Amino acid sequence: QVQLVESGGGLVQAGGSLRLSCAASGRTFSNYGMGWFRQAPGKEREFVARISSSGGSTYYLDSVKGRFTISRDNAKNTVYLQMNSLKPEDTAVYYCAAGVNLIGNYMYWGQGTQVTVSS
Repeated sequence: QVQLVESGGGLVQAGGSLRLSCAASGRTFSNYGMGWFRQAPGKEREFVARISSSGGSTYYLDSVKGRFTISRDNAKNTVYLQMNSLKPEDTAVYYCAAGVNLIGNYMYWGQGTQVTVSS
């Protein structure tokens, strides 16, 4: 099992920045690809970014490219999401996830952290 705990959410004005952290415990963190997802009120959860187990490969939702950066520190068992130039439409609960199974679904999820961007 892997336990994931997100932090770093909050209220920020449009154009501002936040850095989300996801601390992992349990099985070997460095074996897992990691992802960030978000869910806005009344909407389905959507993929935001992912990073390979080594950190050498990343992929982003088109609408966050150039504004968000996913990174990881395997020595600290932590994955980050740096969010710059935030927009009101980025408002959502952000979740981190770990470990993609054979059918492409993430196996482990955190409890989420709220990000609210005011206009």
